[in-house]
Amino acid sequence: MQLLIPVAFGQEQTTKRQLFSLGFDKAPAENGRILVHGDWDTVAKLNVTLRSAERVLIQLDKFPAKTFDELYEGVYSLPWEEYLTLESKILMDGKSVQSALGAIKALGGVAKKAIICRLADKIKTGRKTFTETGARTIVGVSLFKDEATITIDTSGEGLHKRGYRSLAYSAPLKETLASGIIDESFYNPEKDEGKPFADLFCGSGTLPIEATMKALNMAPNCNRPFDFEHWACAPNGIANRAREEAKDKIRWQAKPCVFGGDINPEAISIAKYHAKRAGVDKYIRFAVADARNFKSELKYGVLISNPPYGERLSNDKDVQKLMREFGNTFRALPDWNAYILTSLPEFERWFGKSASKKKKLYNANLLCGLYSYFGRPPKADDKKDER
Repeated sequence: MQLLIPVAFGQEQTTKRQLFSLGFDKAPAENGRILVHGDWDTVAKLNVTLRSAERVLIQLDKFPAKTFDELYEGVYSLPWEEYLTLESKILMDGKSVQSALGAIKALGGVAKKAIICRLADKIKTGRKTFTETGARTIVGVSLFKDEATITIDTSGEGLHKRGYRSLAYSAPLKETLASGIIDESFYNPEKDEGKPFADLFCGSGTLPIEATMKALNMAPNCNRPFDFEHWACAPNGIANRAREEAKDKIRWQAKPCVFGGDINPEAISIAKYHAKRAGVDKYIRFAVADARNFKSELKYGVLISNPPYGERLSNDKDVQKLMREFGNTFRALPDWNAYILTSLPEFERWFGKSASKKKKLYNANLLCGLYSYFGRPPKADDKKDER
């Protein structure tokens, strides 16, 4: 099968590195999607283990579609009877970019009609209607420059829904984005055992939890269901086998040094609850703490935060003052690396330091900057001490 892995803007290379670590030597990326080849084992493995991917799709075909007739014929020609049953609950998901066919609702309607007619013709039961009371299948119809890509979504709910974050808190950071930022940082706990990690504005705990899961080599999606598990075409128990294989690789003996702080007691209470649901609570130290007072005697740590901004503080002056004082906190940690995700205009000005590297990312459809600050590298003597 050809598998398409959608990723958020700016997360392509991070997800490709995850795929390489899983043994996929070829994983070309185009238009925010990464293509790999595999089978049902691959489908299960990728859904369970990928940290920054949004979904895992099966690409059924690509074909020109400048008219609705071309779209209908292209969709009808596909072997839907190999994937769907007469009871399948078929949901349509469509988008169109730079294409003649731009009416998304009409695209879905034409494509679904073609699917139903194909099933009726190939599975000869004489039925004219379908109850759609069976397993859900999300069919994607994506048009780009008059070329249609037809997919079915094996994941169902987006892969950012790990299952541990159940309590609401203001401006949460998406789990897949948090994991991608961690993977881009110098936080490599498998190589540097016990390397300190801190999030000083931890909110509901997403960054510390994702960092700890990485340190333990814990697959992010072992505790959630996927749509393909309920399909008749998928081998029985294949998702459970992938979950068990992933659980066998967890490094429970690891001793990560992870801290999550927030000035709001409610946030810390929620973060602790989510960490417990994720199974990593005993590895993280959470505390009600003011980021401006943070200090550490540990060297070469990694600080990653999504500090409050905009509507989360009363006015711009409050934001600017907080960032100025946060900058002072970081400058007192000269050998630490920091990664700050924010939509605050002129962030570097208020932080008081130009970033070593800048990158554009989207958080909840809000354009943000990821500002990376690189501290002093470890000295040879320090490396010996660490060993």
